[in-house]
Amino acid sequence: MMELPLLVEDIKKILPHRYPFLFVDRITELELGKRVVGLKCVTVNEPFFQGHFPGEPIMPGVLIIEGMAQTGGVLGRLTVQETMDGTPGDATFFMAMDKVKFRRPVVPGDQLVYEVTALRTGSRVWKVAGEARVAGETVAEALLVAQVG
Repeated sequence: MMELPLLVEDIKKILPHRYPFLFVDRITELELGKRVVGLKCVTVNEPFFQGHFPGEPIMPGVLIIEGMAQTGGVLGRLTVQETMDGTPGDATFFMAMDKVKFRRPVVPGDQLVYEVTALRTGSRVWKVAGEARVAGETVAEALLVAQVG
């Protein structure tokens, strides 16, 4: 088990995602098999802001959900790795999302806090509940299903 917080270089050892498609910068809390908290510092330099939207930059909702899923992927991969032989597994595949809700826009300067809680584990198919917050206010939530490792 790695020591917290996990920084972006640690996360890159767990997830296959790379810039510009890595949407979690830090893992601050982790309970294997149960929950994880990750952060994303949203900057004006994000490439998607060039087109979404010129003059009124808003982070695309689908990318907020992707960051939530990546945060959950850290939880799933580390949990599965811990119960196996200690070697990293294969890729994790996003299978479904349900009950997705967006509450308010995310803009440059916001710090997204992703909290992901495991609902179903025990196999390689995981179901998690995710919530994204900015300054304590919920900006998005979803139920996510993925095949881990």
